[in-house]
Amino acid sequence: MIATTQKQLPIPAFFDPRKVQEVWRVPYQQRAQDAQNWAKQYKIKPAASDKTRICLMIIDVQNTFCIPDFELFVGGRSGMGAIDDNIRLCEFIYHNLSVITEIAPTMDTHTTMQIFHPLFWVNEAGENPQPHTMISLEDIQKGIWKVNPAIAYSVAKGNYIGLQQHALHYTKKLSDNGKYLLTIWPYHAMLGGIGHSLVSAVEEATFIHNVARRSQTNFEIKGGNPLTENYSVLRPEVLEGASGHPIAQKNTRFIQRLLEFDGVIIAGQAKSHCVAWTIDDLLTEIMAVDPALAQKVYLLEDCTSPVVVPGIIDFTDQANESFQRFAGAGMHLVKSTTAIADFPDLDLK
Repeated sequence: MIATTQKQLPIPAFFDPRKVQEVWRVPYQQRAQDAQNWAKQYKIKPAASDKTRICLMIIDVQNTFCIPDFELFVGGRSGMGAIDDNIRLCEFIYHNLSVITEIAPTMDTHTTMQIFHPLFWVNEAGENPQPHTMISLEDIQKGIWKVNPAIAYSVAKGNYIGLQQHALHYTKKLSDNGKYLLTIWPYHAMLGGIGHSLVSAVEEATFIHNVARRSQTNFEIKGGNPLTENYSVLRPEVLEGASGHPIAQKNTRFIQRLLEFDGVIIAGQAKSHCVAWTIDDLLTEIMAVDPALAQKVYLLEDCTSPVVVPGIIDFTDQANESFQRFAGAGMHLVKSTTAIADFPDLDLK
């Protein structure tokens, strides 16, 4: 056997970076055996024995965001953003397998009739908005866009007036809270579809970790509420309806779980949206408990990319500004090539 005295483990021979941009079936039974052999060869202990407990939160690393030609491929300015990010992410998992206690992938999960999908809205001609349309409070007040009456049966038990009141309330709340305008996205991360699945290479890496460390992968589902966006896994964008009654709630259980770890490492897609807003919500919770806790959060800045649609929108600058703000609050910006053992303010016992 080989003792794990080195700071990082090698990359398994079966990992092929050329396949990270493809969709394929993980050979679970073979990989389970590979993981057990790997654990035996490198004396990898079960996660339950970790004295320093580390969570790797992987945000929305799903086909819909990470595979070219899928609905919302996050290419960044390079055009290869999510692909390159996920190659580095897989290598990071394999290199640091023996010290990552838990992997928590978040899963953006949608159905057709949701407030950010085209079918939810119509104009005077009965046309749905095109993807990447921005809808403001003023647009609704002027009647440029209104809730599609045909969806009221499925979404609100026929209460169309209530849905239209919610639209006014919702866009006003976004404006009051300084959020992005309501963005109409292509149908994406559809429950039951291929786009909803984890990227195959990342799924394989998390499965290897699960078996080798005897640590159940902690999937966190978000985004199924038809009446609100849910960029952050920790809370929807709007929590109450026009009447003041709650329509959604914070993910208090997961927030508490994250704060109990000695280190939380964050990667995923997209840097400008779901990643940034999850970190922002985590920072809000940290500031309410103990601002010093921010020092145990590590952002893998080379494993995340912003939304860029050439010629239409580019959120790179906003994403970078957010990460600098997080760093200013005490969080660490780190590279995936740095061993977890060398992360600042983290003592691996």
